[in-house]
Amino acid sequence: MPTATTRSRVLVPTLHLAFDLGNTTWKLAFATGHAHAPRLRTMPARDLAQLAREIAAAKARFGLPADAPVVSCYEAGRDGFWVHRALTTLGVTNIVVDSASINENRRKRRAKSDRLDATALVRLLLRHHAGERGVWSVLHVPSLEEEDRRHLHRELFTLTRERTRQINRIKGLLALHGVVVPRLRGLPAAPPALRDWRGAPLPAGLTARLAREWARLRAIRREVRALEAERARVLASPGAAADPTLRLVARLRALQGVGDVSAWLYATEFFSWRAFRNRRQVAGAAGLTPTPRSSGDTEHELGISKAGNTIIRALAIELAWSWVRRQPTSALSRWYRTRFAAGGPRQRRIGIVAVARKLLIALWRYLETGVLPEGALLKA
Repeated sequence: MPTATTRSRVLVPTLHLAFDLGNTTWKLAFATGHAHAPRLRTMPARDLAQLAREIAAAKARFGLPADAPVVSCYEAGRDGFWVHRALTTLGVTNIVVDSASINENRRKRRAKSDRLDATALVRLLLRHHAGERGVWSVLHVPSLEEEDRRHLHRELFTLTRERTRQINRIKGLLALHGVVVPRLRGLPAAPPALRDWRGAPLPAGLTARLAREWARLRAIRREVRALEAERARVLASPGAAADPTLRLVARLRALQGVGDVSAWLYATEFFSWRAFRNRRQVAGAAGLTPTPRSSGDTEHELGISKAGNTIIRALAIELAWSWVRRQPTSALSRWYRTRFAAGGPRQRRIGIVAVARKLLIALWRYLETGVLPEGALLKA
């Protein structure tokens, strides 16, 4: 029997709106139920005044009162969360959908257009608003301040990858002439005088290109050091103790094996702005949940889902290796050594992913309750 919440959700006259967001135009699909074809409209992208007029016209078309509630949805993408915040200011109840969680037709060839996508999305919204579970996954929208704080470490992450590519590019150019430079630390202002495999000077064109690549690498490293100094300044600022996110960073930094980078990323990217209800949500948000495939007598384990935050998942596995080395007396480290350490490389990799999942859940409980992971030690 439907509950009072379900009955009110179904019976209140509500306008449902689905967006297919493009760079120049937005496709809108309006509906009030499954009985009739959705009302489709195309409008200029980011024109909120036109959007308000389209919503008013749709209410009149479906015979709804002017103050009828509006629920909407769109798939997460390049536009991020500003559309959600704009819809909220218009009085619209909006949800942001994980596009990867939407079931699709598995035919080899299927028709696809903005009109079809918007129509399918509004029909899914009707099912979701009626109370059906498992239609899709709804994303948690961070506040503007929480989203803005992530720029520092994401820029640092991007620069670190650019630095690695730049170093590999320089090494690749030198390898063409039989020159090996094992380490590129403590860079001088100009590349050192190098000679090819015969002992002859490098060609003029390569020398000029190396000078330019060297200058780019030095510039990237200066930016990396500046961002690292900015992060250290924020952590040491007088207001850090009053900031809820920075308090989480401090609590994670207090654990042996957890450094500044791991603590900052876990707090700002994962724990500070999400309200997890159980351990399954924690593992699922990081993409560390198992994916069994069972049919009849056939059973396969496909590994972790990899459906969550890529940065956190990579960090969790990296931190698991650090935890096993630097927290040898913890229950997790002992469990790993007993079950996986004696196996081959593949078994150890499988085991460290299991440690990463268990450690992520243990750190969530530590931040929520203050209870240390079993056997874990704090820094002196």
